[in-house]
Amino acid sequence: MRDLIDDNNLLLLVISRFGIHFGFGDSTIEEVCRENNVDCPTFLAVANLISGKKYSGYEVSLKDLIGYLKRAHTYFCDFILPNIRRKLIEALNCNDVNDVAFLILKFYDDYTVEVQNHMKYENDTIFTYVEKLQSGQSTGRFSITKYLATHNSSSQKLKELKDIVIRHYRQPNNDMLNSVLYDIINCENDLISHSEVEEKLFVPAVIKLEKEKAADGKQLKNEASGNNNSIDVLSDREKDILKCVARGMSNKEIADKLFLSIHTVTTHRRNITLKLQIYSTAGLTIYAIINKLVDIADINLQ
Repeated sequence: MRDLIDDNNLLLLVISRFGIHFGFGDSTIEEVCRENNVDCPTFLAVANLISGKKYSGYEVSLKDLIGYLKRAHTYFCDFILPNIRRKLIEALNCNDVNDVAFLILKFYDDYTVEVQNHMKYENDTIFTYVEKLQSGQSTGRFSITKYLATHNSSSQKLKELKDIVIRHYRQPNNDMLNSVLYDIINCENDLISHSEVEEKLFVPAVIKLEKEKAADGKQLKNEASGNNNSIDVLSDREKDILKCVARGMSNKEIADKLFLSIHTVTTHRRNITLKLQIYSTAGLTIYAIINKLVDIADINLQ
């Protein structure tokens, strides 16, 4: 891991955004990732992309990638952008009556709001969509390609601000101004890299997930339409779960009884619903009785 940082010190930000703590000594990349519960292929894909190396061929974890992107959003919105603003105020000497200085600051403030709104949308809408997709929840007609069509790096206005200051803003002492311009340039490059991670790693991984879920749904619908009146359409495990559902048991109770995880029970119940095209517990109960999976005497009718 130390050699990786020596090759490209920009990867310090990558390490931080994966939630990896410093103080890893001479541990290898794999050891550091394992100690910090980080998916190693995902870390390598991001590190290689940002370093300009081959990043394809890695099976990335969307869970870890979303965690990385969320931490990056926190860094931009809560740390670096406010820090640049503080330095910009000092560099522009806004204590004096200077219309140009205030216009530059307003330009920056408007830009910051745009970035915050953009990243809040990704946190609240895009990442939530992916998490729902992974868990099998309904996601409506949204797809990640709609997001990609309007996505941008948010860095263009920073470049404009930098150019305006360099070309048109004059003042006697430029030391602080040089410092804030350096921060702006670094932030601009960081935002470009961040956008590349989203577009070249995150979006392709989501598209792959969408295709997998669509194929699973199509297969289940075909099974349901082909034989949705026959009990044989259900696996033995699904029949066991349907019996429990008919008896009024909760997902947790079913999981405890059959020694399964709640997530597994939820997945089986979703498959049962799709295969039978019966969506209510009452309907499933009637189906179980008709097909002699349970006796009506076992059902609590209250």
